[in-house]
Amino acid sequence: MYTGLKHLHSGLAYLALAALVVIFIYALIGSLSNKTYTEKDRKIALIGFILAHVQLLIGLILYFVSPLGFALLKEGGAMSDKVARLTALEHPVINIIAIIVITIGYSRAKKLSESRAKFRSIYMMYAIGLVLILSRIPWASWLG
Repeated sequence: MYTGLKHLHSGLAYLALAALVVIFIYALIGSLSNKTYTEKDRKIALIGFILAHVQLLIGLILYFVSPLGFALLKEGGAMSDKVARLTALEHPVINIIAIIVITIGYSRAKKLSESRAKFRSIYMMYAIGLVLILSRIPWASWLG
């Protein structure tokens, strides 16, 4: 189960990151070109929203079944080891914050009335969430 979840979390990360980048660019172009925000645009933003939340859910499950997640905090000593701290604390906390930011951007866009403001909410908040996520990916274990 652990190995399957780990592979799913890593594989879905590529899809979620690609979607967030594409949606950011799409919303930025929509805002700069004064395009009218349509139901199609909302659904495109929803794809990134859903992928980010599914990735978070899988990550949280993995955090509690993995020997590298919550178990490291219970054992102690994770704060003195840079890699252990990233895995046990920084990666999950910063990514939860990133998903919250993405959620705020998507929810705000639904409530706003002006098309440009909707696109702006999406591209700004999705970009902040994307930067937060990229800042706390354990690159050494992900690419290695």
